[in-house]
Amino acid sequence: MTFVVLYDACVLYPNTLRDLLIRVGRIIFVRARWTEMIVDEVDRRVARNHQVPPGKLAHRGILMNRAVRDCLVTGSSRSSRGSS
Repeated sequence: MTFVVLYDACVLYPNTLRDLLIRVGRIIFVRARWTEMIVDEVDRRVARNHQVPPGKLAHRGILMNRAVRDCLVTGSSRSSRGSS
């Protein structure tokens, strides 16, 4: 059985947790997913908290997308999320 898991920015921001979850996402029974919006949120947090220029962060997102096959969710927006 394969589980599809959407990784949010809160678990992709800490480096060690992101590394672990990307490794888990490469295992066949977990299908890790995220959106460009989530990656952008992580980039903003890293830039703000560690004074990293945005240009350096773009490469990290590219590597994340290459690390996990079919990880990028497209066609979603904040307005498509259910609200309670």
